[in-house]
Amino acid sequence: MISLNDVIETNRMILEENLDVRTVTMGISLLDCADSTVAGTCSKIEKKIMRLAGNLVKTGDDVGREFGVPVVNKRISITPAAIVGSACCKRTSDFVRIAKTLDRIAHRLGVNFIGGYSAVVSKGMTAADELLIRSIPEALANTERLCSSVNVGSTRTGIDMDAVRLLGETIKKTAELTRDRDSIGCAKLVALCNAPDDNPFMAGAFHGVTEGDAVVHVGVSGPGVVHRVLANSCRGVGFEKLCETIKRTAFKITRVGQLVAQEAAARLGVPFGIIDLSLAPTPAVGDSVADILKEIGLEHPGAPGTTAALALLNDQIKKGGVMASSYVGGLSGAFIPVSEDQGMIDAVNAGALTIEKLEAMTCVCSVGLDMIAISGDTPASSISGIIADEAAIGMVNQKTTAVRVIPVVGKKVGDVVEFGGLLGYAPVMKVSTFSCENMVSRCGRIPAPIHSFKN
Repeated sequence: MISLNDVIETNRMILEENLDVRTVTMGISLLDCADSTVAGTCSKIEKKIMRLAGNLVKTGDDVGREFGVPVVNKRISITPAAIVGSACCKRTSDFVRIAKTLDRIAHRLGVNFIGGYSAVVSKGMTAADELLIRSIPEALANTERLCSSVNVGSTRTGIDMDAVRLLGETIKKTAELTRDRDSIGCAKLVALCNAPDDNPFMAGAFHGVTEGDAVVHVGVSGPGVVHRVLANSCRGVGFEKLCETIKRTAFKITRVGQLVAQEAAARLGVPFGIIDLSLAPTPAVGDSVADILKEIGLEHPGAPGTTAALALLNDQIKKGGVMASSYVGGLSGAFIPVSEDQGMIDAVNAGALTIEKLEAMTCVCSVGLDMIAISGDTPASSISGIIADEAAIGMVNQKTTAVRVIPVVGKKVGDVVEFGGLLGYAPVMKVSTFSCENMVSRCGRIPAPIHSFKN
């Protein structure tokens, strides 16, 4: 039974500690929209999305207002476009036409982003997969709300290094085509390993083929809540109380998200999918995962002990969340983006945090190297090498990993790039200048690890 103290505590989380429902994302299957012509496919896509998601924004706003919980973003994810367009797209321009259709729909509906301009190529690329990947730079340069992702590996299949090499080149081209906006196109493009089918967070969201016709996923967030609780009650205490406090806080945050998710799904007439527990920071002061790590006892993220502290945080978030909802999915843990977390930016500027340390942290965090600005003259092969490193971590550890780096044309190490909004700003970080060109230029696939052969 809900007590008065529970109500007061939840109100405080919302008003003072930046608790919100970060996103209500409707996943929509477009498998039945495939047509023999690009025009026919685009027409079917528009009709289906408009029919199912026509009230998505209004519903999210209404539920948030009635429950007193901010619903920050309303988003859509679709079946990977490489699959939907495989029958009709014979040129990159055909896929770009689909991209523009999706962006136009997003504007009409008022959603923040639409994800799923994607290809899943962990074992190899079809002709349509390769066409879509090659179309990404033009697609992202000519749209505003479209997000793109490419899954290049998995624990079961290994890593498709041909796709990794192509994706490094694609990121460089995307940066060049959006150079007038500080290469922001790359902020909407992510490389993944072990991508989940039910992720509500952009830019990696797509509606997997294992999902139903339509579903509503919700991503909750509350790093400010966790930080405030630890600051008020856990300074100087032992690890047992620290872990218990994080776990209990995660439970309360998830229950709020569960309530919003079920109500939104019921009003939209679409099944409820999953709650993603991820602590997703924003540039706002007091809404930082880095601040939680500092409260645990680090001077800055990047100090010795950082990976252990992040592992502790991630595990307790999951343990608390799974007790609050029967359907936990997506990524569910702690995000460590640089540009979207003021504490991470401060750590970089202080010299405490490097890309190499961030890579170590991704072994235990929710996703991977996220929203990192690098010099615009970084070679495509080095970007591919970074993607391969992260994919290897995901493959071997049976977890999702990702890379979202922005090689900002015209910027050098130490410069600052302003992206605006939830994307924040970022210092340009140093990438090793030693080459991996000869490795990346090899053809084929890195085999799956031996523990993948479980049946």
